[in-house]
Amino acid sequence: MQFYDALAIILKHEGGYVNHPLDPGGITNLGVTKRVYEDWVGHEVDDATMRGLEPADVSPIYKKNYWDKVRCGDLPSGVNLAVFDSAVNSGTRRAAKWLQRCVGAVEDGIIGPKTLKAVNEEDPAQLINKYLDTRLEFLQSLGIWSTFGKGWSRRVEETRELALKAYHESL
Repeated sequence: MQFYDALAIILKHEGGYVNHPLDPGGITNLGVTKRVYEDWVGHEVDDATMRGLEPADVSPIYKKNYWDKVRCGDLPSGVNLAVFDSAVNSGTRRAAKWLQRCVGAVEDGIIGPKTLKAVNEEDPAQLINKYLDTRLEFLQSLGIWSTFGKGWSRRVEETRELALKAYHESL
């Protein structure tokens, strides 16, 4: 799966503008928090700017801060979607550690040559399932599961379905 195909899925999952009082991310649009967008553009932004974000505004953020950071371009098709979606939803370090745990690599949160070698020794379909099971277990352990759990569970299962489909289409 290529970046822009995966990004379309991420943006569908992330949705549009939200500012839920229980969401620790605060003001968010297209999955990008106000803080992340301000870091990207180098200055504070107002609510109207956040509401006006378009996919073209956030695409470079997703590419650099998530896709590239967890080496999705080096991961098997489908596995890359599972890791990318997890990185966006739960952070790149945690997403990398889950992958490392699933393949028996050192859990340092940085995907390097040893992790990639271990990933390539795994069956991608089994890895996708194991990885997303690990992610779901983590999400279920969070105190805000009762508020966001239904949506998170649906997101993980949709990611699983699309990741397995991408893997099988790559054969």
